[in-house]
Amino acid sequence: MDILLIHTGGTIGMAPTENGLAPMTGLVETAVVTRLDPSDRLSVEVFAPLLDSADVGPSHWNLILDTIDRYPGHRVIVTHGTDTMAYTGTALAQALAGTDRTVILTGSMVPLGMDGDAETNLDLALTAIKDMQGVHLAFAGALLPAACLAKTDTHKLDAFATVASLELRAPKRRRFDDRALAVLTLTPGLKAKSLRAMLSDLDGAVLRLFGSGTAASDPELLGVLHEAMAKGLRLRAVSQCLTGGLAPGTYAAGAGLWSLGIENGGAETPEAALVHLWLN
Repeated sequence: MDILLIHTGGTIGMAPTENGLAPMTGLVETAVVTRLDPSDRLSVEVFAPLLDSADVGPSHWNLILDTIDRYPGHRVIVTHGTDTMAYTGTALAQALAGTDRTVILTGSMVPLGMDGDAETNLDLALTAIKDMQGVHLAFAGALLPAACLAKTDTHKLDAFATVASLELRAPKRRRFDDRALAVLTLTPGLKAKSLRAMLSDLDGAVLRLFGSGTAASDPELLGVLHEAMAKGLRLRAVSQCLTGGLAPGTYAAGAGLWSLGIENGGAETPEAALVHLWLN
């Protein structure tokens, strides 16, 4: 089997230094080589420099996608830090929807060689790569569809969950452009002038609403959203709740908001909704 390893960085490939844990080239690559079957053929692409996943963004998602395209017929393992794993997971899942590519993401909460989860996560990824299809995360003994991942714990080894089932369709574009997009949370007491300032430099935004899709019935706040959409900003809504999604029309408190024509992200996570804005 032809396997492509894309090592981006993250805890899994870190080692102790005098200044604390830091990325080290060669650690992940060696660990994968020692786990291959004799018939496997491995190609390796390593980010230079290796990145903490806090620094991974749309340009890096494009780099991963471009690298995958250079290796047709290969099944792909992407090693990655956990902080933005949910963003990268849904970025790859949505960008590759409608293709026949198989990508397994993995990482760890504890580096290789430190009696943690890194070795078992790699083992699971190498097992999954042989018969899975689509984009999944191999983590803590589970194989999770990557399209709607959420990091649910900052310390436990079982740190991720798939919180919804999304129907993936081929996107309008498969790469990420340089539009300014962001996730904004509508909080109690948010002032209209503050929301206007946040939206002023954006081309679009994901709005995290209360519950099943409500927000403050503040005419000034709704006016700001109307102004933004009149200027061409795309606004897509999701719930601040981890599961359950949106149900517009359930409560009168959301009527004013939904009357503006804001897109309904349904059960999407904020990460999935943000990627949707980029690709569709």
